Amino acid sequence: MIQPSDDALLVLFANGDGQAARELTARLGPRTYAVALRVLGNRAEAEDVAQEAMMRLWRVAPKWEQGRAKVSTWLYRVTLNLCLDIKCRQRSVDLDAVPEPEDGGPSVADRLQDSSRMDALQGALMQLPERQRQAVVLRHIEELSNPEIAGIMDISVEAVESLTARGKRALTAALSGRRAELGYDND
Repeated sequence: MIQPSDDALLVLFANGDGQAARELTARLGPRTYAVALRVLGNRAEAEDVAQEAMMRLWRVAPKWEQGRAKVSTWLYRVTLNLCLDIKCRQRSVDLDAVPEPEDGGPSVADRLQDSSRMDALQGALMQLPERQRQAVVLRHIEELSNPEIAGIMDISVEAVESLTARGKRALTAALSGRRAELGYDND
């Protein structure tokens, strides 16, 4: 069965289809939350941002012009803007936020190591300058293309490439001394 596009689901929602809203929320809600969590490093704030971004999507649905922009691209842009608003208000960084470990690890030790790796990555991400962190999260965690990221961040593709390259170098430098601790000594 062919899955309807995000655009199609948004138009269906605008026309009163509640199931379309549930499907679009299930599809985009977790990704929106993940982006906000990676940028903000705080679960509660990320939940608030994801909820507000989805609410803005529902408000714009009746005026949505299908094909003008990808729904996910628009939603990422709104999410990043909301994250920036929070960052501007607080002007502080929470390095203690740890993302939940993924379910399904084969053992407790593996899950603890995964949690340690995620903690290290989150800590290193939070040390990056804001724009580098956004570019790295969108490119390497959300796996968006450079042109999509350029549209979301309102910068050139070359600027995206520069930000991600500098961000990756900074992450490598921040984590290089912890390879053995994080279980990468055999790689």
